[in-house]
Amino acid sequence: MPVGPVGTYLVALTARSSLRVGAFAALGVASADGGYAAVAAGAGSVLAPLLVPVVGPLRWASVVVLIGLAVMGAAKAVRRYRERRIVALQQETPVGAWAAYFGMLGMTMLNPWTVIYFAALVLGGSGVAGLGERIVFVVAAFVASASWQLLLAGGGALLGRLLTGPLGRLVTALASAAVIVVLAVRIVA
Repeated sequence: MPVGPVGTYLVALTARSSLRVGAFAALGVASADGGYAAVAAGAGSVLAPLLVPVVGPLRWASVVVLIGLAVMGAAKAVRRYRERRIVALQQETPVGAWAAYFGMLGMTMLNPWTVIYFAALVLGGSGVAGLGERIVFVVAAFVASASWQLLLAGGGALLGRLLTGPLGRLVTALASAAVIVVLAVRIVA
């Protein structure tokens, strides 16, 4: 499974906060994937022609959101490093668990590749025909996404525990911001 800008942001968010916040964020991504799987399984062939005109604007919207998040994260990391404030990792939570869930849900819903991926699965003859098969498809998509996103969150939590010093946080925040920008730009390149 490739790690795109949403996955990279999830790892960075978890590293800066806690596994609990990261797990909620991961489940936000999985909820979006499950929702799109349900729409694709239920009405993929009807919706596919309607998606064509909005793919470009969706692409640009996701790039703007991702670059904005990267810039804000980098600016916060630099400001924190310059202030030299040392705060325990558990005390520094950039967002709450529910805010992380809904933030990642929205970010994933904006990702045009998620929409295209699930529509292509149904349209490409994935064999999702009957109601039972469609339900299994949606549940399997959610479980697969949740397991992958929770693994990424776990990696972010481990990374956060290993790099808790001010310089380590600055370097990882700037590196993750740079990776997010590069991956976001590749969406429209």
